[in-house]
Amino acid sequence: MDVNATITRLFVYPVKSCAGVALDHVALTETGLEFDRAWMVVDAQGQFVTQRELPRMALVQPQLKTFEMVLRAPGMLDLHVQLDKVEHAVQATVWKDTVPAFDMGDLAAQWFSDFLGRPLRLVRFNPDHRRLSSAQWTGDAEGLNQFSDGYAVLVISEASLDGLNVRLAAAGEAAVAMERFRPNIVLAGMEAHDEDRLDELLIATAQGESRLRMVKPCPRCPIPNIDPATALSTPTVGDMLQTYRQTAVVGGAVAFGMNAIVLAGVDSELRVGQSASADYKFD
Repeated sequence: MDVNATITRLFVYPVKSCAGVALDHVALTETGLEFDRAWMVVDAQGQFVTQRELPRMALVQPQLKTFEMVLRAPGMLDLHVQLDKVEHAVQATVWKDTVPAFDMGDLAAQWFSDFLGRPLRLVRFNPDHRRLSSAQWTGDAEGLNQFSDGYAVLVISEASLDGLNVRLAAAGEAAVAMERFRPNIVLAGMEAHDEDRLDELLIATAQGESRLRMVKPCPRCPIPNIDPATALSTPTVGDMLQTYRQTAVVGGAVAFGMNAIVLAGVDSELRVGQSASADYKFD
């Protein structure tokens, strides 16, 4: 193998665009890591909302427990969401996809509306629906995801973040944490942006080998400019990435991290400390 790496961090984002949850271990499903982007906040028309227009979403902290998800936010009582209960069926729209979902009830709707200052509702993805990633990027494989922007898993190397922070320090700016980039899998033992050049990522689990296909560099919106601890936005990160991360394969957009789809290993358990290996991809 060209690259041998180690999983150092695992994150899921149960509610799209709210804070992530760092885990020591997590099940791999056909749509990515278990519970990742399983819920989403929508407006009265069922359209998704994100930190792009509501940066305070970064302050909503989920905690996954055995039977429930607990949501916390400054100045709010905790919201308890049962993992095995939904209310009525609805339609929800994420980007160009309108998909079947379930409304999570009036209490959750009021909680998000109060905290974010506009009428909103919480919905859950209908797992019977198969939302496909773009075949333009997945090729002959069928990539499934729930409410993510388009792909099951986002992979970033520690070296990529280190490279950004070296540049920020040289410009007199403070270092930033990986949480700004909202990865699912963080890898150590690679060169900066090696994730862009890999074909399939093979992860050795107790249940056998899991395989993720790296399919598309992740174009970055303004969300990495938002400090997840304060929800305040400054252009520092985006401006710095603009100087060295414009990526031709995504039309010159600034890219950071690599989107992947699940090829094999559904129901296996990913753990911090597991080995991951890959060969370079040559088109």
